[in-house]
Amino acid sequence: MRSDSLPTTICQERKKDPIEMFHSGQLVKVCAPMVRYSKLAFRTLVRKYSCDLCYTPMIIAADFVRSIKARDSEFTTNQGDCPLIVQFAANDARLLSDAALIVCPYANGIDINCGCPQRWAMADGYGACLINKPELVHDMVRQVRNRVESPRFSVSIKIRIHDDLARTIDLCRKAEATGVSWITVHGRTVEERHQPVHYDAIKMIKENVSIPIVANGDIRSLKEAENVWQMTGTDGVMVARGLLANPAMFAGYEETPLKCIWDWVDISLELGTPFMCFHQHLMYMMEKITSRQEKRVFNALSSTAAVLDYLTDHYGDESLSKSL
Repeated sequence: MRSDSLPTTICQERKKDPIEMFHSGQLVKVCAPMVRYSKLAFRTLVRKYSCDLCYTPMIIAADFVRSIKARDSEFTTNQGDCPLIVQFAANDARLLSDAALIVCPYANGIDINCGCPQRWAMADGYGACLINKPELVHDMVRQVRNRVESPRFSVSIKIRIHDDLARTIDLCRKAEATGVSWITVHGRTVEERHQPVHYDAIKMIKENVSIPIVANGDIRSLKEAENVWQMTGTDGVMVARGLLANPAMFAGYEETPLKCIWDWVDISLELGTPFMCFHQHLMYMMEKITSRQEKRVFNALSSTAAVLDYLTDHYGDESLSKSL
């Protein structure tokens, strides 16, 4: 586990307790846990553009506990990377609490993934299958609570909804009774992928529990985030693909500004982001501002130097100054 000169130092921003943020009455803007994407460099970028709280990508707790190599590759942080929630995929309470103990000096809390609908995850007992196993969720939350001494360390869950919403409400009430800090609700069932998000279901869940609820699903702009927040009565909104396409979304930009693109270049070079990740993020960010021909050329670039040359030629200092 790399922590960029952060052996035991606690970031001052840890004082920004996410639970207090959710009780502030203000919209809490959250960057979702995205496999391969919501790593340190991207979290650093979205924090520059009004993101309040970031999640790590989903980490498999068993691998994280058993393998130093997994810890080093899956979890990297630094002093500015906060408030931070580490999301784990787990199906064993002891292993999850072991993982929580490892990250607790460096994060504000952990989140249990109870929403991933991918077949491999559910086949291994992770993700969305847990919405049908409230006793296991209860046991995992209880063991983390018993073993992590800090009372400010949060334990949250991220879920999908059932076809029968009464089951989801029952799950959320049981999680609340167990001591879950907040619940993020993706407003689709396990089977649904691109169907409309059931914001009415999220609203109903919020009305039936006392802990904070975060709404998730198909939010692509700050205006949409504010509308969903008002519509559902929730305490925050979590965004995934919308932030990939526009990391400055929470700051009110309708599309990725050139300054954000250059900020990504600076952050990536400083943190040593692997080329594939560096390039892929740029493809997402530039989707709306490039023509089909430009995409064809840019997406075929195969080195950091080639990408930098392309950006300088097409969006150099002069173009940048005009965008500020």
